[in-house]
Amino acid sequence: MIEAFETLRSGLAVSVACQALGVPRASIYRARRRRRGVVVRAAAPRPRPPLSLSDVERERLLTVLNSGRFADMAPAAIYATLLDEGQYLASVRTMYRLLAAEGQSLERRRQRVHPAYAKPELLASGPREVWSWDITKLKGPVRWSVYQLYVILDIFSRYVVGWMVALRESAELAEQFIADTLAKQQIAPGTLTLHADRGTSMRSKPVAALLVDLDVARTHSRPHVSDDNPYSESQFKTLKYRPEFPERFGSLEDARAHCQRFFHWYNHVHRHSGIGLMTPHAVHYGGAEILHAQRAQTLQLAYAAQPLRFKGRIPQPPTLPTAAWINPPKETPLNPKPQHLLSNFRQPGVSK
Repeated sequence: MIEAFETLRSGLAVSVACQALGVPRASIYRARRRRRGVVVRAAAPRPRPPLSLSDVERERLLTVLNSGRFADMAPAAIYATLLDEGQYLASVRTMYRLLAAEGQSLERRRQRVHPAYAKPELLASGPREVWSWDITKLKGPVRWSVYQLYVILDIFSRYVVGWMVALRESAELAEQFIADTLAKQQIAPGTLTLHADRGTSMRSKPVAALLVDLDVARTHSRPHVSDDNPYSESQFKTLKYRPEFPERFGSLEDARAHCQRFFHWYNHVHRHSGIGLMTPHAVHYGGAEILHAQRAQTLQLAYAAQPLRFKGRIPQPPTLPTAAWINPPKETPLNPKPQHLLSNFRQPGVSK
């Protein structure tokens, strides 16, 4: 080490050379003294503090702390109890120090341990494979009055397959809403995964029993992780950032009428950037391929008319989606990305 240091140091300060080698300066100084024949003495052991407890006092204190009377009490409570009885054995800090030396200062209470929540990794390579659902609040006519908007979204096509505005949030309403949506979309058993956050309605027993009966897989976001349910969050932001979205709704009927107009626009008019600027209806029901071919033909005609405008390259329309992920797996040497599925997927941002 000292030879490498002397070779590197020429013209450098000691601190700079030590930083480059990743060694402390004290090690260099100690090695230099050894080379000069200076005896480097080991640090003398720390003497025992004169005010510390003797071995007999330590044993007596440990016996009291481990007695059946005090085994389940905190040192502060033991200290106060002994003082009330006219005894002083040691300070609270000394009790803690002795218990720590004996390996007895761990948590004694049986506290609840939160389970380890796994990150959901969901892949949809077509419509009706993975749905995401959530509930958001719509402000009512007066302060503290709200309506509950239930929405189920297909993450591949971004098509809103079902929505409902109700006066309250309840597990029974959620159960009926999900059952009606599954029947309307004619979902076969064992073909769908329904993803949601960890709200009370999402984790309720009626909803769980319904999904078991219909053979629908169920997944949930991790606690306090909004990125685990990005499609629903993005759709809600699109709803609430529209210019016509009001500050408050005058009544329940007013909220339902507004949502009727919005979801028709969202499904049939809105060109979504995450699905090749197609409408969710076109992707969900299989008309996107024809529209994509028409767009490509239109661009070819434009190129034939003005090739210089496109710098000699035939323009191509936005590509259609091939997959939609919730938390795509990270690429590792042992787990390469599935390129045939990730070539054109998009994880949504805050708004589309």
